[in-house]
Amino acid sequence: MNKQAIEKSEKIIAESTVKNATFNGEFCSLVLNDLEGYPTASVLTAAKSDGIRQVWFATGLASNKVQRIRNNKKASVHFGTGEHSITLVGEIEILTDEKTKKEMWYDGLESHFPTGASDENYCVLSFKTKRYNFFVDWEDNEGVI
Repeated sequence: MNKQAIEKSEKIIAESTVKNATFNGEFCSLVLNDLEGYPTASVLTAAKSDGIRQVWFATGLASNKVQRIRNNKKASVHFGTGEHSITLVGEIEILTDEKTKKEMWYDGLESHFPTGASDENYCVLSFKTKRYNFFVDWEDNEGVI
């Protein structure tokens, strides 16, 4: 485990989340298995992160992402540019409690959920990392949490 690579990866991920003051507008990919077992990537914005350990996303309960998660909780999240590639592998769950929904709410979601954080279709996806693979500063690093 390379502590510097982990710290840099955590900073890159944090800067790619909407709830961070230094949000850079970058998207990430959430990879889930579809109902036939094939990996399927969705490009979306991360709402918040806790280092490399956890990442949260906002989506709709009626989305195909939620259907895929209900079928298989295994997932992967990828943050990448030409300079780095950060892949997190773990499990994801669907959260619908009001406290979490309010905490993860951010400007722009109202176009999808017009009644705000209490919208019945709005939910939060909570991804928890089990292992990681980074290509940061021209070095490969991998490990488990």
